[in-house]
Amino acid sequence: MAFSFSDEQEEFRSVVRRFLEEKSPSAEVRRLMDDELGYDRSVWSQLSEELGLPGVHIPEEYGGQGFGPVELGIVLEEMGRALLCAPYFASSVLAAGAILRGATSTRKKELLPPIASGETIATLAFSEPHESWEVGAVETTATPADGGFRLAGTKTLVLDGHHANLVVVAARAPGTTGDAGVTLFSVPGEAAGLTRQRLETVDATRNLARLDFDGVPAEPLGEVGAGAAALRATLDEAAIALANESVGAAQRVLETAVEYAKTRVQFGRPIGSFQAIKHKCADLLLEIELAKSTAYYAAAALAEDSDEVAAVAALAKAMCSDAFLRAAAENIQIHGGVGFTWEYDAHLYFRRAKASEVFLGAPALHRERYAALVGLGPAAGETR
Repeated sequence: MAFSFSDEQEEFRSVVRRFLEEKSPSAEVRRLMDDELGYDRSVWSQLSEELGLPGVHIPEEYGGQGFGPVELGIVLEEMGRALLCAPYFASSVLAAGAILRGATSTRKKELLPPIASGETIATLAFSEPHESWEVGAVETTATPADGGFRLAGTKTLVLDGHHANLVVVAARAPGTTGDAGVTLFSVPGEAAGLTRQRLETVDATRNLARLDFDGVPAEPLGEVGAGAAALRATLDEAAIALANESVGAAQRVLETAVEYAKTRVQFGRPIGSFQAIKHKCADLLLEIELAKSTAYYAAAALAEDSDEVAAVAALAKAMCSDAFLRAAAENIQIHGGVGFTWEYDAHLYFRRAKASEVFLGAPALHRERYAALVGLGPAAGETR
């Protein structure tokens, strides 16, 4: 596997970073945190039309740019760095990933082009009120009716679910358990019987919603009852994408801490000259670099369709969540008293870190999964 980026990939990163530095400064992030929609439509249009980012990893035959997981990781890393408020993760990672893996060719040609162009905002409704991130824990039911299916149940922690035009829903046939009977369905955002409620969250830069399905008509993406494998692969890709996003944010946090330590003077000296601060920054650098290597390796493994994908996805999610949260917390400590004030952006990154830690499963869950996948612990559902 390649452990370095090509010149073209580095140039791509530079273009994305320049765009995000211009369009997602701190003041704009704070403005959008109080906006009901949660993102700027004009910026989304520019991001879609000028850079083609929503379709960066979608094959060209479905209207995308035809790149891969490594380029997607670069985009997410830069978006994490800028704390971009946009439905990118929901639409281009979760929903597009589920459609790519679980839909028929006909449905891909129908659904993916408008996602790739940014015209359609899509999301994946998977987690339920018990908040388990296991595929076999799906409880929403899909009952055959009128030549199609009707969904009943509740989904929560649905990213950008309050305004998405298209919702990909994981549901199961009544009476089934585990992976059996799980199907991926498509539901229009304004479908009859669908109630959407925006949730109050710790991280206001990322919107979550509760979706209630009361006999909502739905159309299967692919083979009925065979959606579990596609959903599990989608969540693996999402974990890798979130790991890359987290290391981008963690790197920016470290840079902020170092910049402040160089300029803040205490007892006649910059606080960065004190050994305690030096050690904090050095420890953070080491942890973030290790996390970066894990995230990059995971993206490369996904690009090569390696047998290791499930294991390295779990490892990357756990390591990068921990590194980001620790960096965000230490950044507040290095800033001292002002670090605890809302005016400083340290809090924005801390809140994103805390939310990302549990989204798609907490680090402890992913460590257990990694241990099981590499033969160091019991398989899912087993006891010691």
